Amino acid sequence: MSSVVTTIVGARFGVLWRTFKPYRTWVLLAVGAAALAVWMGPRALLGPQVPVSAVVQRDFVQSVVASGHVEAPHRVSVGAQVVGTVKRIPVAEGQVVQAGQVLVELDAQEARAAVAQADVAVLQAQARLRQVLELQAPVAEQSLRQAQVALANARAQLRRNTDLYNQGFIGQAALDDTQKAVDLTESQVRSAQAQLATVRPSGSDYAVASSALAQARASAEEARSRLRYTTIVAPAAGTLISRDVEPGDVVQPGKVLMALSPSGETQLVVQIDEKNLHLLKLGQSADASADAFAEQRFAAQLVYINPGVDVQRGSVEVKLAVPHPPEYLTQDMTVSVDIRIAQHPRAVLVPTDAVHDDVDAAGPWVLKVDGHHARRQSVRLGLRGGGLSEVLNGLQPGDQVVPAAADVHDGSRLRPVMVVAPLR
Repeated sequence: MSSVVTTIVGARFGVLWRTFKPYRTWVLLAVGAAALAVWMGPRALLGPQVPVSAVVQRDFVQSVVASGHVEAPHRVSVGAQVVGTVKRIPVAEGQVVQAGQVLVELDAQEARAAVAQADVAVLQAQARLRQVLELQAPVAEQSLRQAQVALANARAQLRRNTDLYNQGFIGQAALDDTQKAVDLTESQVRSAQAQLATVRPSGSDYAVASSALAQARASAEEARSRLRYTTIVAPAAGTLISRDVEPGDVVQPGKVLMALSPSGETQLVVQIDEKNLHLLKLGQSADASADAFAEQRFAAQLVYINPGVDVQRGSVEVKLAVPHPPEYLTQDMTVSVDIRIAQHPRAVLVPTDAVHDDVDAAGPWVLKVDGHHARRQSVRLGLRGGGLSEVLNGLQPGDQVVPAAADVHDGSRLRPVMVVAPLR
């Protein structure tokens, strides 16, 4: 039955097709036009589909973004203070060391021999000083006493001879000989007194001996210092960030063997475009992250602004302190920093890529969606940053705007398609 019906319908369609044969071309054109109208109708009547963004309201922070590196406030250059051959290096580059920990050991055989020789010189100087105190001083005292006794005897003899001379028992020659004996013993007394004075603490012999002892002790301390210099230790706790020495090397004073980054305070050194210099102030807070750990952010604070500008790069060097540096933060690591320069609560924000800021225009403007049309709307802007601009006047939260790159003009018809507004 169905085959019979199909045959009848086909026959009738064939009759109609032959009847309208002169009009077949027009019929096909009409059908095509109708299909095109159905497909193009919304675009022709309502305009093309255009992605738009919503104006939002939230707390907004303006920041200056820069990159730099981690740096300790100072680096300690570790070197040798004496010439020597490296015997042992018990640490490795990148190792965390404590203050006083051995970094490099030099061959100390010669230095130990010098210490022994200096100790012998000290013993000899001490013996010389004891000789002055224990031998020369008593001998000088004894000589003085003997001279004083001889002087007393000579003077007594002089008095007797003077009496005998006055009585006429002896002549002038005998009296003169007695006077000469007194003069000689007086000279001997003065000599003994001078000799005794030299061996007393204020005397020259004592001074020479004590000076020799002090010099010997200083030489011994110098020898011990040179011996200590053969063991190079860490002056502070920190991390060894570089090493330029190997066992067997002959080192000399002035050559840097290692570089130490002291533990404790850490700072970030970044370069800021000079056009943002007027926005920076000491004490401003910042969020930072190491490029190797981009998802982990930490706090920093602006503590230094270089007064000079790098002419070659057109930038200003600033430094930020890190009160609580994360454990993974190491010397010279690359970091990104967002310095917060201003903050406005409940700000009206529009994507910056929707703002037209032509030089020849009276001011910034946007294309605002008004139904199915784009209308030019002047705006007054405030803070900018992070892909958003603060709108002080001209837009309300919930308004929709067209990206500046879209091929849409003032008054154009469109069908808005919402996209997510940037919220970072």
